[in-house]
Amino acid sequence: MAFKPRKIDVHLHSFYESYTGEWNSVFPILSKLKPANSPDDLLKKTILAMDTHNIVKGLVCGSPESVDRWKNSYPERFITSIPIDFRHNKIVPSIDFLRERHEKGRLSWLGEIRTQLEGISPDDPKLDPYFALAVELDIPVLIHTCGGGPPLPNFRLKAGNPLLLEDVLKKYPALRIWVENSGYPFINEMKALMGHFPNVYGDLSTVSWIFARGAFHDHLQALIKADFGKRLMFGTDSMIWPESIGIAVESIETATFLSEEQKLDIYYNNAVEFLRL
Repeated sequence: MAFKPRKIDVHLHSFYESYTGEWNSVFPILSKLKPANSPDDLLKKTILAMDTHNIVKGLVCGSPESVDRWKNSYPERFITSIPIDFRHNKIVPSIDFLRERHEKGRLSWLGEIRTQLEGISPDDPKLDPYFALAVELDIPVLIHTCGGGPPLPNFRLKAGNPLLLEDVLKKYPALRIWVENSGYPFINEMKALMGHFPNVYGDLSTVSWIFARGAFHDHLQALIKADFGKRLMFGTDSMIWPESIGIAVESIETATFLSEEQKLDIYYNNAVEFLRL
């Protein structure tokens, strides 16, 4: 049996939401993947994929009920959080609710901050209390800043530019933040941000399976050449498509420019360092 290094998936979701055919027009690969057919099926197939690929821990966010269910079912496998969204003209959930979750040991990181889905820039003052809370609690933050996303009416590509985090990081210098998809496709902006702020990491999540593999490899190789291999983390953002976990692993394995040491860093070591596990 081939050796399978330990992995930490820093980007999982426990929510079970319906997706329309419009998603397939933006991301054609989704028409080839079989979604989970229920919340139970999603958890079961996610665990199966984790076992198959030796993913020993997963950072999962979703509704309080769903993440509690995943955590209660597999307490040693999952590290939980609650997504931050913009609904009814305000950011949700409340700071008090998140603080209560943290006190109960159910909020070990903050995010995913998904406000880009509603066109909210990461430097919007509405998010200040959430970044301040993360610094106060000394927990890391995952944010959706990406030049790609679901076909929602208010989604804005320009709100995914990683440089929009510059003022946030100046305001909160102790903030530990990881950027979804390592800022794809804003490669130069991501390199600039990582070069100036050592507390910024990137995950290799959706970009490793939902976009063309060649584009992913180009993005990853550019970050490796820029000497950021110690600050990239494996993730999948598999949502309701557990098959994507295997595709994400394959995308790393087929990156011939990566050394075995670099793969181990991406799969496991960098997350241990960043998350203080």
